[in-house]
Amino acid sequence: MVIVGDQRGITIPDLSRYRIGIPRLRGLRLIHTHLQGEPLSEEDLTDLALLRLDMMVALSTDGKRNEESAQSAHLLPDNPEKKVWEVDSPRSFRQLDIDFLKWVQALEDQFQKGQRVLSTGRFKEKAILLSVGRQSREALENSMEELKDLAESSGVQVVEAIIQRPQNISQSTLIGAGKLKELLVKCMQLGVDLIIFDQNLTPGQMASISDLTELRVIDRTQLILDIFAQRAHTRDGKTQVELAQLKYLLPRLARKTLALSRLTGGIGLRGPGETKLEIDRRRVRDRIHLLEKELEKLSQRREQRRALRKRTRIPILSIIGYTNAGKSTLFNLLTKSQFLVEDKLFATLDTATRRLRVTDFLSAENKQDEAVLTDTVGFIKDLPKDLMGAFRPTFDELRESDLLIHLVDVSSPRHDDQIEAVEHLLLELGLAEIPKLLVFNKEDKLDHEEVRAVCRRYGAVSISALRPDSLEHFLQVLEKKLSEIRTMAKQPDRDRVFTLTLQ
Repeated sequence: MVIVGDQRGITIPDLSRYRIGIPRLRGLRLIHTHLQGEPLSEEDLTDLALLRLDMMVALSTDGKRNEESAQSAHLLPDNPEKKVWEVDSPRSFRQLDIDFLKWVQALEDQFQKGQRVLSTGRFKEKAILLSVGRQSREALENSMEELKDLAESSGVQVVEAIIQRPQNISQSTLIGAGKLKELLVKCMQLGVDLIIFDQNLTPGQMASISDLTELRVIDRTQLILDIFAQRAHTRDGKTQVELAQLKYLLPRLARKTLALSRLTGGIGLRGPGETKLEIDRRRVRDRIHLLEKELEKLSQRREQRRALRKRTRIPILSIIGYTNAGKSTLFNLLTKSQFLVEDKLFATLDTATRRLRVTDFLSAENKQDEAVLTDTVGFIKDLPKDLMGAFRPTFDELRESDLLIHLVDVSSPRHDDQIEAVEHLLLELGLAEIPKLLVFNKEDKLDHEEVRAVCRRYGAVSISALRPDSLEHFLQVLEKKLSEIRTMAKQPDRDRVFTLTLQ
């Protein structure tokens, strides 16, 4: 392929028909001229990295001295010096006597050797996590730790986590071209074809980064949706997850490709008809409308069950809290159930409701200490709006609760932020006025005095959901709360109305 440029440079054509894929180089080498005898430029090295070329070569000639030289550069596999590429010194044309095919095959073998070292065989794919923001480093590191837990919960092997705090954030790619180039080479060295951003990307940003790197790019919202899709088992859960996924997908269908640019028509129609893109959008909107109607029917059934429970005057308790706080473990212990429990984020996605008898644990004289207990999906900071809308029926369950048991993992170094995140979400959902009981879980992981100090500071009780003998004080407090709820229920003028507001 011969390209003629001008004094400003050359325009590289579309290379999409040439092989792509992180384990291998492009299969192309770019040989071009430097008319002033200048060395390889930063732009040359950027193209070498972003295009994953086999080699970049600059040819120079000096007409007066009749001297001809060449300078080459190529990418490097992972190395202790963390070098991205090797730039050779200029040398005479006559010294370029190498078997290039054997040379590039050996280079690719070195890349693949480094990738095999990192392969464990226990995960489906490898990913690099990237966070770009102007917040404090501590805040970004805490958020990155949570993103790492999310990625591992979805079955992804995290190879490396990178935090960037640039002076100026690029509107199109978040990080600058130089950092993007280093990121691409690192992905090649480590055999990574997935980049997960801690920030939520716009459709334009996602398309720009994916086009420049030819890698799969997802953001925090898409990762959470993927976890939800893996964990949904009931009809309610599957419907809610699909609705959230389609609402996330709809604005991202605007990206036009060759496949979406074809026109379709039909008999008796004038003009070009609908584009493939318009058809895809219409189908997604139709599916969203259908799922919303189905969720409405399911919501009506749940409303009937809730009305029946209210007529029996049985108190309704809901366990809420940050994801992986131990809600399902406590639910199983209190209701003698066997629901799935895993040390993963969002291990529980489908709500469960069972009868709770406090007298099964305490030798109380009042034999009416029973309630309906509900286990709910875990909260997380910056919960995507699409998820909040799709999981409205789940939050409806909370709206009818007489008491919210807010469970917190006291052993988490970020439990203060997690409490604040849950309280903020309750406020957004219009549920902040419902009575709450703050309970710290996993007390067995910390020193007893430290747990007592935290409980005093928050006015809470502590338990270990793995140890039934630690529940006595919690159940005594819960029994007192149930007595207060029954007293309020007997008042004829009792009027409790809670509104659910979704932005």
